[in-house]
Amino acid sequence: MVLMKQKKLWIGIIAVFVALIVFGAAMMGSILGAKPKDLPVAIVVLDEQAELPTGGSLAVGEMIREKLVGNTQVPFVWQVVGSEAEVRTGLDNQEYYGALVLPADLSSGMLSLASPSPKPATVKIITNEGMNTQASSAVKQILGAAMKGVSLELSSQLLGQIGQQSEQISVGAAKALLTPINVAEETVHSVGANNASGNAPGMLTQILWIGSLVTGLLLFMISQQAIAKGARRWSVILSQTVIGLAVIMAVSGFLVWMASSWYGMELAHAVDTWLFLWLAGSTFFLLQSSLMNWIGLLSMGILVLLMFFSMPVLNIAPEFLSQATQDWLYSWTPLKFVSAGLREVMYFGGLESGNRNVDVLWGITGVFLVALVASGAKKGKVGGTGVAAADNVNAGGNSNVTANAANSSANPASPASN
Repeated sequence: MVLMKQKKLWIGIIAVFVALIVFGAAMMGSILGAKPKDLPVAIVVLDEQAELPTGGSLAVGEMIREKLVGNTQVPFVWQVVGSEAEVRTGLDNQEYYGALVLPADLSSGMLSLASPSPKPATVKIITNEGMNTQASSAVKQILGAAMKGVSLELSSQLLGQIGQQSEQISVGAAKALLTPINVAEETVHSVGANNASGNAPGMLTQILWIGSLVTGLLLFMISQQAIAKGARRWSVILSQTVIGLAVIMAVSGFLVWMASSWYGMELAHAVDTWLFLWLAGSTFFLLQSSLMNWIGLLSMGILVLLMFFSMPVLNIAPEFLSQATQDWLYSWTPLKFVSAGLREVMYFGGLESGNRNVDVLWGITGVFLVALVASGAKKGKVGGTGVAAADNVNAGGNSNVTANAANSSANPASPASN
């Protein structure tokens, strides 16, 4: 019961609950309940109208388009595209998570089901796996279910029409009516083998952040010790910057080698991945070192919290996140630009595909390089290492010894007089 009277115990208990609230918000608050909404998906209607024997025309493609686009329950933002080539260009440019291509012979294929030689048309479902595996899987599942429903509806309508004309149908027509529309699935920009189901960019980003943080912390403490011992601050800061960037070059190269050699990660653009990681690691290092040089070790808390808040959203498509998470976290966290850029480099053709995020990272790198170098003009005591305090104590002790020696030489007879 003695412990119950200690204020530190209650402060510690409150701190535990505060930590749970903070890290719970970081790890769960931004992603629990995430669901797809407004996923950009393309639809191409190449179908040509077919003339009915009884007069009129049949436009199955247009009917499917109206049914899908008019369905507000589907979490898609439909983009009507004119050709399959245009769709594939959009997929390469990461404009769509997937696409539905309705072929030119869709209507004529439906009419052929009532003939002795049915030729069902084939609809294509194309998913952009490299853009985001979770989102592309959702697109594939939803489009597959939609086409299955449309197929059953058309099968029922055709069966009724054929039944009105004849009580008997051929075996071939009966089989074709079971699947009036064939569905072919295609994946573009595949993530490759051992890429954590497309989550490898987020994993590499987190590992690189930690490696850069350890590098920055080590060089910060060594630099502070050197400054405390009398080294020129400008010279130390410049050395800290150059050595750090060199170490990050080696760290990023080792990370690529470790991922591919040890764990079998398939990297179609290994050299480009290394170069991008070097840029990203340099961005992380300069950001982290700038905060440590200006704020001190207190900045470690900020950097750790930034990592924990950013980690859960790196591998989630932004359309799955709440608007608050998108606006207040995902839109600005530097880890997001690295993860998105890595996804472009690894799955969309190398560094040439990552221009948008590369430009952002170069901008962040430039800002924090200036901030780190400018910390050489910072004045004040060096804290966090204890070296300055120790030097002050030694200096004080030496000055006391010198003073006592001076007093003794000035009063040589004082011991005798005593």
